[in-house]
Amino acid sequence: MDGPRRGARAPSRPAGGLGEGTEGVYPPAEDTHLLLAASLKEVAPEDAVLEIGCGSGIISKALRHRARWVVATDVNPAALRRLRREGVEVLRADLFAGIRGRFDLVLFNPPYLPTEEDEVLAGWINFAFDGGKTGRETIGRFLEGLRDRLVPERGRALLVVSSLSGPDEVEEKARSLGLTVEVVARERWFFEELLVVRLSPTPSAGAGGCPGRGFATGRDLREPI
Repeated sequence: MDGPRRGARAPSRPAGGLGEGTEGVYPPAEDTHLLLAASLKEVAPEDAVLEIGCGSGIISKALRHRARWVVATDVNPAALRRLRREGVEVLRADLFAGIRGRFDLVLFNPPYLPTEEDEVLAGWINFAFDGGKTGRETIGRFLEGLRDRLVPERGRALLVVSSLSGPDEVEEKARSLGLTVEVVARERWFFEELLVVRLSPTPSAGAGGCPGRGFATGRDLREPI
């Protein structure tokens, strides 16, 4: 529990430090700010944007006046309640479950820490850290569903990847699923390097569809927002 992997992504403030009723919400940290900077460079005014695992929501809030439309998702109802009060469109969902339609830009700062059973944290905050034994469990599911949620030709995604969770393996899986991979930002923190990779369908792997505003209600996760 107090080994280097967990410390590599320890929040810069205590969980729940975002205000009353936000216990277990992942606060902005180094990976958040790296993805935010990359997102501000990537977004275009005509984009329909989906942020998965929005946590504190600072990325969706920063983009909502720079894009045509932004929706933020999370499994943690506390994160979504807070964002809804601040005027951000939200949806409770696990990755792409319950989401229809396609998006120009998808953003995801996933749980990427390799986590053994005895390292699992109590409460919602574990969803922000726990990447399974390899650190790639959630990333793999994200990659498998991504192409079907991207607008053909111009659709792309920005994904945070850590050196702790095997970036070469992430790249290999992405390419096997018909995605091109480009590193657009990187930063080293002590013994960990954080990357933001840009993913887009390879030209021969495109599919039809129409953008945005086609999402349905998120999968029922047993608690209301």
